[in-house]
Amino acid sequence: MLLSDQAGQTAAAKIPRPTTLRESVIEAIQELIVSGQLKPGQHLVESELAELLGVSRQPVREALQQLSGEGWVDLHPGQGAFVHVPTVEEADQLLAVRTLLETESARLAAQHAGEEGVKRLRALCARGIAAVQSDDVDDAVATNSELHALVTDLSGNRVLAELAAQVARRVRWYHTPVARQRGMASWDEHTELIDAIEAGDERKAAKIMREHTEHTRSSYMEQREGAPAEPAPKPVRRRRPRRLG
Repeated sequence: MLLSDQAGQTAAAKIPRPTTLRESVIEAIQELIVSGQLKPGQHLVESELAELLGVSRQPVREALQQLSGEGWVDLHPGQGAFVHVPTVEEADQLLAVRTLLETESARLAAQHAGEEGVKRLRALCARGIAAVQSDDVDDAVATNSELHALVTDLSGNRVLAELAAQVARRVRWYHTPVARQRGMASWDEHTELIDAIEAGDERKAAKIMREHTEHTRSSYMEQREGAPAEPAPKPVRRRRPRRLG
């Protein structure tokens, strides 16, 4: 399909690029890491990952190389690949950036969310509360991520949304270990945040979000400080295998 731009010149419409097998493998391994199925420091054996994902070893090898460059995997010559163990400094810096981005998102959301936006936020909050009450940590973490992403989307600032999206997956990785510890307190804070957004109170929404994200940051740091040494790497678990190609 051809389109004309404002200058009258003809330009080709952008065609969605299909996802390659390597990209699918990268996505799958990232999700295994973020969800905690692959633990920090765990040895990543190409043959086991290939069997788990239903692919050959080549796309797994390529995926591990790329994930190494993105800070998800560490490659050690003669030893193989291991899930990256985030340093306290790494986590602290990323969570600090998250606080800055999401505080501004909340302030702007109080301006622009509207009735429909608030309704969507309350639906997610109800789902998160139900997940906590049923001790479904995975759903609580996923819903938490959706709610924060929606607040950013409702800010109306596309650049802010893009920046927040860049750190969102790693934030979810850091949040997962402390989700049960934060428990219902986190969702009480979400409820207060939504109330402030609905009231159009920019200052209060920003304050609540800043304190909320700092609570998660503090919980993660406390958990890291009190955590025992990393256990010996475990083999990849083979539950719920899914084929990618």
